[in-house]
Amino acid sequence: MQRSRIWVALALIGGLAACGDTTGEQALIGGAVGAGTAAVLNGNLVAGAAVGVAGNVLYCQQYPSRC
Repeated sequence: MQRSRIWVALALIGGLAACGDTTGEQALIGGAVGAGTAAVLNGNLVAGAAVGVAGNVLYCQQYPSRC
């Protein structure tokens, strides 16, 4: 069971590569992936969403050609 949760979490984190075209889309995608990962790992959904938003927006702004 633990192994499948790790794979699901990695797949959700990999979703951060889908940046979005605008800052709003980047925040929405990052928040969804972060909250989804937190849900799978039984973590805090709000904290997961916040980390996802920050991570995705920062990554996409820093490396726009990789999105």
